[in-house]
Amino acid sequence: MKPIVFNGKFLTVAPTGVHRVAEELIHAFERLVISRRSAIELSDVAVVAPTSAQRKPSFSMIRVIKRGFASGLPREYPWEQINLPWIARNALLVNLCNMGPVFHFDSLTMIHDAQVYLTPASYSLGFKLWYRLIQPLLGRTSRGILTVSEYSKEQLVRYGVAPAEKITVIHNGCDHVLANAPAHGFVAASGLDEERYVLALSSTQSHKNIRVLFQAFADQRLAHLTLVLFGSASKSTFESLGFEVPPNVRFVGRIDDAELAALMIHALAFACPSTTEGFGLPPLEAMILGCPAIIAPCGALPEVCGDAALQADPHTPHEWVEKIMSLAADPKLRAHMRESGRHQAALFTWDTAARKLAHLLGLNVVDRPGDAGPTDMQSR
Repeated sequence: MKPIVFNGKFLTVAPTGVHRVAEELIHAFERLVISRRSAIELSDVAVVAPTSAQRKPSFSMIRVIKRGFASGLPREYPWEQINLPWIARNALLVNLCNMGPVFHFDSLTMIHDAQVYLTPASYSLGFKLWYRLIQPLLGRTSRGILTVSEYSKEQLVRYGVAPAEKITVIHNGCDHVLANAPAHGFVAASGLDEERYVLALSSTQSHKNIRVLFQAFADQRLAHLTLVLFGSASKSTFESLGFEVPPNVRFVGRIDDAELAALMIHALAFACPSTTEGFGLPPLEAMILGCPAIIAPCGALPEVCGDAALQADPHTPHEWVEKIMSLAADPKLRAHMRESGRHQAALFTWDTAARKLAHLLGLNVVDRPGDAGPTDMQSR
């Protein structure tokens, strides 16, 4: 069995959603190999990162190796294309963050979505050109392409990134949020009342479609509620781009996992009005914590949320007003959405994702007598 190398370029930057997926999937893979018999030892598995990598993930046994002459932005890109294929020349290389070296042919590359084609206005010109150049090459040179939803698979085929027979879907997990001890005091400290606010991600990317939430919360019917936005984009950021921000919008900035968990648990709803998503992890994270979700029926959101989330048209503010008002006015509906949301989100675990990855890597992972399977583990 060949050694396995994970591309650790993601350790050079502050974590985003894609980087969170990489780290959680590697953690789950490590747990799987430790707890089950397999054809590989963890001494044969490593994460290889540029020497500039600052983040230190808490892997138990998988080594993090920093190596290569190129480090630091923007030199991490030549590191990935020149250093990494040489370092991993005798290994099976796994790239989990949309990119990888085109001249390492024994590799699996996870491409999360086709957003650079679907919503080009969300990205800089250089970013779009680079992705549109490299990703189709990876589609041809990689042993296989991974993606995170059937929707993303369809779009990658549509735009010629890779043929369908070469693409495998591995859904994200969302159960990592259950490991966080919520910082319940953060809600009151932020001046918020339980179930009197709607939570959403603060992003100026066009496909995140925050404008429709601003328009909804400008409606007097929602004047008694607050829209809480978490993330890097501030009120001044939106206003500089021509957005009109209603007075009942609160920006809490970048927050940690414990604070986010508390906000989700005590929110009236989590709103995701995106016009396209390759997966849609934040609504599922909210749902597994018992927060009702309202989504736009776009991209992979209906695929992963199923019937367990309310839906509103992404371009019709009054539909968002009506869905929010229905939750605020009906305790039975809130209770139903909490329960159905938890049930749906529990289907998406990192254990399941790791098992699928292990199978693709050629590992025959066998349960030991007495080991809990994914369903048993989820129910604890």
